[in-house]
Amino acid sequence: MAENDSVIAAAREWKGEPLALATVVSTWGSAPRPRGSHMLVHADGRFEGSVSGGCVESDIMQTAAEVIAGAPFQVKRYGVADAAAWEVGLPCGGEIAVMVQPVSAEGFDPELFDRIAEARDRGEAVTVTTDLATGHADLRPTETGEVFANRYDPPRRLLIVGAVQIAQSLAALARTLGIEVVVIDPRARFLTPERFPGVTLDDRWPDEAVAAWKPGPATAVVTLSHDTKIDDPALVAALAGEAAYVGALGSRRSHAARRERLAAAGVSPVRIDRIDGPVGIDIGAVGPSEIALSIAAAMVGAFHDRG
Repeated sequence: MAENDSVIAAAREWKGEPLALATVVSTWGSAPRPRGSHMLVHADGRFEGSVSGGCVESDIMQTAAEVIAGAPFQVKRYGVADAAAWEVGLPCGGEIAVMVQPVSAEGFDPELFDRIAEARDRGEAVTVTTDLATGHADLRPTETGEVFANRYDPPRRLLIVGAVQIAQSLAALARTLGIEVVVIDPRARFLTPERFPGVTLDDRWPDEAVAAWKPGPATAVVTLSHDTKIDDPALVAALAGEAAYVGALGSRRSHAARRERLAAAGVSPVRIDRIDGPVGIDIGAVGPSEIALSIAAAMVGAFHDRG
């Protein structure tokens, strides 16, 4: 999940230092964080990530300190039926189980963070299994006993075609969601670092650019230029792959015309039906920022459906 990106980065930065890794291994009811969420704790008190959004972090940090000092790995359970849950501040109705293990060869080997990062850089998913009897983690399945398997998917990416005003708002919003952003537009005067700070800019023709980025289940493609010469080739390229989400800006009338053009270009009706057009969730959006919000919501929904 994208929220673990900062944990993986911190683990690689702190490599070789005394650390403990807390992981949500089970949830019930309205738990505040999903299974697989990490919190990395340094011996000096620094930490990265979250296992409960703030509810049980103080208690987990104490447990992490004990594990770093040499105590065995632990699985801590918190729920509204337990006095401990109220003491640490989990009155929200959910229950969670959190595993705390040392970052070491006996627990979560620090080399695993490098291997996870390398796989994700290649656009590949990787699964780490932890033996819940010993607390030892590995990339290989454990043959016996109860295990927890955590899947690390490639980073999410958004390809925005058309460096227009809506794209500026959407790019900024996507970055806050931990999504890598690429803005594609062959028009140099639109595609500038000043208009799109902190994102990747690609000035190739859209069909070439989209194909080169190889959109798969961790990628969304959104066309915003309103120029058929730019948007249509990008859509043809996007629909040839398995992108999680493909959206196109425009009215219902313009989308009907778009469908006809794509069909004439040889795109199958099944592929065309994958386009979210008009793009985004209908929230009565007015203005670039609200339209960007509606698009981001639709995109995130598609990512979760694919997961």
